[in-house]
Amino acid sequence: MKQRIVFVDYVRVMACLMVMLVHASENFYGADSSGLAGNMSMLANEQNRFWVAFWDGGVSRTAVPLFMIVSAFLLVPMREGTTMTQFYRRRFMRILPPFVCFLLLYTFLPLAWGGMTWEQSMADLRLLPFNFPSMAGHLWFMYPLISLYLIIPVVSPWLAKAPAKEERIFIGLFAFTTLIPWLHRFVSEELWGECFWNGYTAFWYCSGYLGYLVLAHYIRVHLDWSRQKRIVVGTTCFLVGAVFTAWSFWLKGTPGQLIETPMLEWSWEFCTPNVLLATFGLFVLFSTIGAATAPHSAPERATIAPASESASTAAPSSARGTTLLTSLSNLTFGMYLMHMFFLAPIATWIIAGDVANPTLPVGLAIPVIALLTFVCTAVTTKLISYIPGSKYIVGV
Repeated sequence: MKQRIVFVDYVRVMACLMVMLVHASENFYGADSSGLAGNMSMLANEQNRFWVAFWDGGVSRTAVPLFMIVSAFLLVPMREGTTMTQFYRRRFMRILPPFVCFLLLYTFLPLAWGGMTWEQSMADLRLLPFNFPSMAGHLWFMYPLISLYLIIPVVSPWLAKAPAKEERIFIGLFAFTTLIPWLHRFVSEELWGECFWNGYTAFWYCSGYLGYLVLAHYIRVHLDWSRQKRIVVGTTCFLVGAVFTAWSFWLKGTPGQLIETPMLEWSWEFCTPNVLLATFGLFVLFSTIGAATAPHSAPERATIAPASESASTAAPSSARGTTLLTSLSNLTFGMYLMHMFFLAPIATWIIAGDVANPTLPVGLAIPVIALLTFVCTAVTTKLISYIPGSKYIVGV
C-alpha cells in the first residue's frame, strides 16, 4: 500500500487557508466596493494597516509559491518512460474540466443575485478563451500552473540527471531574477534588452515559477539537512522573509491616502527575494513533519497542489495524516476554485459596511472571514464530491 507524505497534506491545507487569508485581507485595503484590491488602494486607519500587513504579508504571502513547490516536489522528474503526451493527458484532464466549469460559473452565476449585468457577463464570456472573468481574479493562478505543466516534460530529463551543483547554479540565477520586480519599480521599467518590441529580458528563461520547480526538486533530492538544521534554518528564513514582507506593506500604506496598489504591494510579488526566502523556510519547516527529511530519491508520481490526486508516494513516512487532514487535502482544489463565492458575502456580513469599524476587530475579522470561508468551501466541496462525475466539477 502506498503511504502518504504527511507534510505535503499539511502544506496543501495550510496554503489553501492562506489564500483565503489573503483575500479576506484585501477587503480592508481595496479602494472600491468589490472586496478585492484593484488598481488603487486605501487604508482606513493604522489598525487596518498593521493587521493587513501581518495577515496578508507576513503570514500568508507564501501561499502561491507553496502550491508551486508542492507541484514540483511530487511531479519532477517524470516517471521513466512517461511521454510528453501521456503526461499532458493525465495532468490536464485533472485540472482543466474543473477550471473550465468554474470559469463559466463565475461568468454567469453572479447574475442570479444581481452581482453583475448581462453586458458584463457577455463581455467576460467573449474573453474566456484568453483570460479569467472579472469576478474570478483568483483564477489567475491556474495559468502559471498550466505553464508549469507544459514545461515539466522539457526540464524533467535534465533534473533526473543533474548533480546538486548544477541545480544550485540555476537556483542562484533564479534568486537573482527575483530582484527584477524591484528593479522595474525603482530603477528602470526596461532591463537587459527589454523595450517596446522585446519583452524578454536576458534572464527571462531563468525567472518565474520555474525557479520554484527546480528548488522543490533540489529540496526533495539533494537537501540532506538534519531535522534540527531544518527547523533552525527554516524558522530563520521564514521569519526574516515574512517580517520584511509585512514591513514593506506597512511602510507604504499611509492611512487615508489613495495609493497605487502595485506600489503598496511593492514587495508582495511571489517572485521577490523576501517571498522566496519565506517560502523556502516554511516548506523546509513543513518537511520536518514525519520522516521526509532527507529522502535522496525521486518520489513516485503523485498529485500536485491544488489538484485532486492523492499525495501518496512510495517514499516511506513514519507518520500518517489523520483522516480529516487527508480528506481536506484532497478537497483543496475545489475549495480554491469556489472560495470567492463564499468569501465575498461572509466579508460583507462581518465588515457591515465599515472597514474602519467592522463587527469584529480587524485583527480577528480577517482570520474569521478566512476560517468561515474555509469551512463552507470544505463542506460544499465534500458534498459535491458525492455526485457522479464530481471530478469534472471540483476535481474530487
